[in-house]
Amino acid sequence: MNTRAPAAPPPMSADPAPESAVVPSMPVWRQYYVLTKPRVVQLIVFCALIGMVVAVPGIPRGEALARMAIACLGIWLVAGAAAAFNCLIEKSIDARMKRTSWRPTARGELSDKQALTFSAVLCAVGSAILYIWVNPLTMWLTFATFVGYAVVYTVILKPLTPQNIVIGGASGAMPPVLGWAAITNHVGPEAMIMFLIIFLWTPPHFWALALYRVEDYRKSGLPMLPVTHGNEFTRLQVLLYTIILLPACLLPFIYGMSSWFYLVAAILLNAGFIWYAFKLWRNYSDALARKTFRFSLIHLSLLFAALLVDHYFI
Repeated sequence: MNTRAPAAPPPMSADPAPESAVVPSMPVWRQYYVLTKPRVVQLIVFCALIGMVVAVPGIPRGEALARMAIACLGIWLVAGAAAAFNCLIEKSIDARMKRTSWRPTARGELSDKQALTFSAVLCAVGSAILYIWVNPLTMWLTFATFVGYAVVYTVILKPLTPQNIVIGGASGAMPPVLGWAAITNHVGPEAMIMFLIIFLWTPPHFWALALYRVEDYRKSGLPMLPVTHGNEFTRLQVLLYTIILLPACLLPFIYGMSSWFYLVAAILLNAGFIWYAFKLWRNYSDALARKTFRFSLIHLSLLFAALLVDHYFI
């Protein structure tokens, strides 16, 4: 559902991979493991955990802690299933891209049947865990996220429109909602505020990656924004989204979810993101795009960590 990414998300961010397409064959267990895009899933589960923590007044104990652990496991399994399904559907695209050609499905080390079975088992087990030991609402929301990422985004939106990451980003923004629902059995405004933050964070995060990986996307045939609208237009969109992201990140303080500690952290982190985006817009380089992408990961991780610290200690 990684302090070092996405996927994109949801894809929350793209999955970092070795620079070289020539990598040694992995043990079978590790081939299955990497299909789950573990770094992406780590960030998904982390954001879901923040949703759970914020939903619990005070320090969680006993039953609440057990529910949180079980919910994290179920969300991890379903998120891993969505990632594996994504690797299966995009195996031919992955094979043409330097960043992803190392994946077992792209290299033909795992068959379609193996990848599909693995994805189905993870999804079924994760869904059962959520339904039985958490609540049906969380299970259905998590399954809807699976469908949104694995089918709506991967199969329909990604090859169809350069706005794929904007529309498909909704599935990547769901983890805090899943976490909140796991604890409260409903979706409150606090959950939707966290959803909005990730939803607006996803485009500049992913487009920064797409800028310095543009030739990969051009070879893949995917209509990513730098390919269809060019470098300069994409850089402007990155800057505009970081500006729009700022007020969204202030909403937890405005709504009363957090105090001054989170407010200061949000202002500083968003100022840093805007500064990177501004420099990228004024004077592009692949190195700066890479730094902007990496800072976006730091931004989201520290922003939610600040929300966590504020909830417990301030």
